[in-house]
Amino acid sequence: MTTKIVIIDDHQLFREGVKRILEFEKSFQVVAEGDDGTEALSLVEEHLPDVVIMDINMPQMNGVEATRELIEKYPKTKVIILSIHDDENYVTHALQTGAMGYLLKEMDADALIEAVRVVADGGSYLHPKVTHNLVNEYRKLAAGATRGGSYVPATEIRRPLHLLTRRECEVLQMLADGKSNRGIGEALYISEKTVKNHVSNILQKMNVNDRTQAVVSAIKNGWVEVR
Repeated sequence: MTTKIVIIDDHQLFREGVKRILEFEKSFQVVAEGDDGTEALSLVEEHLPDVVIMDINMPQMNGVEATRELIEKYPKTKVIILSIHDDENYVTHALQTGAMGYLLKEMDADALIEAVRVVADGGSYLHPKVTHNLVNEYRKLAAGATRGGSYVPATEIRRPLHLLTRRECEVLQMLADGKSNRGIGEALYISEKTVKNHVSNILQKMNVNDRTQAVVSAIKNGWVEVR
């Protein structure tokens, strides 16, 4: 059976390279390409692919946000995240949205083909370097476990009130919880436009480029709970 694939990446040359590799496989068919998360949603609606290969850092809507919305609407579609980041927090956050694979852009052709095959068959695939980093992180968690076997936080949660307002701290926590702008607005009884303004202020104050980076930084600093 043919595996239908959509590629979403804002770098055209990289996207074309991925497409060429995939087209060597007779059972793979690249049915569409796009360059941002918003376009990914419309392309999936149009083509109903088996697998979406999704860049994590894109304009308008990043890969994590797009993956979350995509899987909510089309749960049968499998997503493989593409990223330059091998940090375990990036990986964990991506997987929490429902992605079934995580590949670094330094991957070789064989890894890409294997990942698509495994994920299309209902399995999960992580780049070996990513797997190694996750294992190390779990070892750190294990070292902080109580004698009874339940894990305890490495650090106490300290809200960054020196940097953000109380409302922005609330929004940051909800970003870490994986909520969309609409979800945050509904929870806090504010408009989506107001949420967008809060998110923009958070990114500027934290000196990061996108929501994912903000969450990763917040987790590292012990500013949010990972629930």
